[in-house]
Amino acid sequence: MGANQSCCAYSSPRTVTKKDKSKRDKEKLNERYEPRQLANGKEESVGNLQHISEREPDDWEEDPSLHPTTETIFMEKSKQSIRNGMVRKRSQMQLANSQSLGDFMTLKKASSCSTIYIDDSTVSQPNLKNTIKCVSLAIYYHIKNRKSETILDIFDEKNHPLTREGVSEDYNKYNPDHRQIYKFIRTLFNAAQLTAECAIITLVYLERLLTYGEIDICPGSWKRITLGAILLASKVWDDQAVWNVDYCQILKDLTVEDMNELERQFLELLQFNINVPSSVYAKYFFDLRTLAEANDLSYPAEPLSKERAQKLEAMSRFCEDRISQEILGNGVKRSNSLDRISSNRRSVAILS
Repeated sequence: MGANQSCCAYSSPRTVTKKDKSKRDKEKLNERYEPRQLANGKEESVGNLQHISEREPDDWEEDPSLHPTTETIFMEKSKQSIRNGMVRKRSQMQLANSQSLGDFMTLKKASSCSTIYIDDSTVSQPNLKNTIKCVSLAIYYHIKNRKSETILDIFDEKNHPLTREGVSEDYNKYNPDHRQIYKFIRTLFNAAQLTAECAIITLVYLERLLTYGEIDICPGSWKRITLGAILLASKVWDDQAVWNVDYCQILKDLTVEDMNELERQFLELLQFNINVPSSVYAKYFFDLRTLAEANDLSYPAEPLSKERAQKLEAMSRFCEDRISQEILGNGVKRSNSLDRISSNRRSVAILS
């Protein structure tokens, strides 16, 4: 009770001088992180979070599977074939020789006042058969105008054959024709019940693989590369994807382990970039149509029927109403036309 010292230690607050404060502020200033200037003129991102510009490759504008305006690789390959005089022979669009009428070409069907000709392939609903034909032709030009013979082990048919019989010794010497490629892809699409949009995504992944992996598609690797692209496209695009074991039911001699390894290495070569923007999808769709017209594989045009005209009108009316709602939602007033006010709206097209 009479102790002169307390059991609790007590110390008076330390007075901070101006010298100590300036020294502490200087240490904090030195410890602060400043973004560095990179070689390409960009600043490094602050902290551990990487900026999106640092994740994108510097040459992404040269990649047709990413950039919406860069020309697709198969279009460049087809132009190269035209320059080299390796254009495919004209198929069913070439009329047979006739002694009475002589040699002549079929004329394109043109619309008139009484009849409108239109094909049934749109960017949202492509025609399955014609789309597969065009994709097969694009792969044909890739093989025809390859620059190297390098084959990765996972895509080599000699090391990983699709059939029990294996391949011949000259399996990588002779190029497949367009019909052979079409038959292979068509068999897979019919058995797996895949859509035409999946065929376009398949071509996007195939060209992305060739760009990222810096390889070419060869006679000895085109089947496994195409199979891997179809496998991945069906899983990304379709809601009800086809399992790897289902492809083993189509190609009887394949094993599930082989399909799993093919998918894994395909994804690694793509750097797990499976995103396909809508603008890139539309570019590939219209480039395939251009390729078809250049090789006489034009989509067959049929007379526009009344039922088809009503469906097209309903789709355009739906899109028009949706755009109108977006405009009204932004506070912009839009006046209705007489066609929109009328309850019994009829088609303005003249049908035969």
